[in-house]
Amino acid sequence: MSERYPGVVLITGAAAGMGASHAKALAAEGAHVCLADVADATPVVEEIAAKCGSASAHTLDVTDPAAWARVVAEIRETRGELGGLVNNAGISRRLEFLDTTDEIWEKVLRINLFGPFYGMKAVAELMRDSGGGSIVNISSISGQIGYFSPAYSSSKWGLTGLSKSAAGNFAKWGIRVNSVHPGMVGTALLEGSDGFVESAVASTPAGRMATPEEITNVVLFLLSDRSTYMNGSEVTVDGGLVSNGLYHRIIAESGGQL
Repeated sequence: MSERYPGVVLITGAAAGMGASHAKALAAEGAHVCLADVADATPVVEEIAAKCGSASAHTLDVTDPAAWARVVAEIRETRGELGGLVNNAGISRRLEFLDTTDEIWEKVLRINLFGPFYGMKAVAELMRDSGGGSIVNISSISGQIGYFSPAYSSSKWGLTGLSKSAAGNFAKWGIRVNSVHPGMVGTALLEGSDGFVESAVASTPAGRMATPEEITNVVLFLLSDRSTYMNGSEVTVDGGLVSNGLYHRIIAESGGQL
C-alpha cells in the first residue's frame, strides 16, 4: 500500500535548501505545496510546475503574525483546505555565550521559535476545518543535547517543548505535531564553518553529513498516513552523532586501543 499525503501542505523557508527539497518531493507525490519564504520561491515553483506538479509561492516573514494570517487566508481562499505544515525556516549563529549580542539572541529566537508558534496558531483552525492533518517542526539535535551557542540551542530546545505542547492541544482536532532533529546536513546553513563541520563529521559514526533528501524522507513519513499514531514524538536523524558520537571519536583518536 502506498503512502497518502495531505492535499495541501505549507512549507516555510522553502525557497532553497531543505525546504525546497521537501516541497519538490511532496509535489512529486501529488500534493499542492505552498512555498513560503522571505526570499522569492518562484524558481522552485516553476521547477515543480515543469514536472507537472502543483505549487504556489507566498511571501512570508515567519516572525510577523499578520503575515501568517495573510498567507493562511490566501490558502483558504485559493485551495479551501490545509492538511500539513512544515515549520522549516530557521537561522543559525555559531556564537558562544559572551559573544551573543542581545540583537542576535532576539533574532534567532524570533525566527526559530516565535515563527513556529505563530505558524501553528495561524493554521490550526484551517487544519481543523480541513479534517486534521500533520505538523512537522524542524528542530535540531541542538534541541536535545548541550550546544555551545545559547541562542540556537535555546530556540531548538524551545521548539522541542513547543511541539509537544501543540501535540497535546491539537490532538482533539486530529492534528498531529512531531519534531525532526537533524544532525549535520549539507545545506547553506553550514557555509563558512569548514573546521566545525570537519570535526562534527569526525564524531559522527556514519562518517558523513546527511543530504537534504534524507531529512525529506523523514518529513514525508511524518506527513503521511504511515505515521498516524505518532504525536509529540522527536525523530533524530543524525547518523548516530547523539547516541554514539562521543565514544566514536574517543575510539578513533585512541587508535582503537580499548
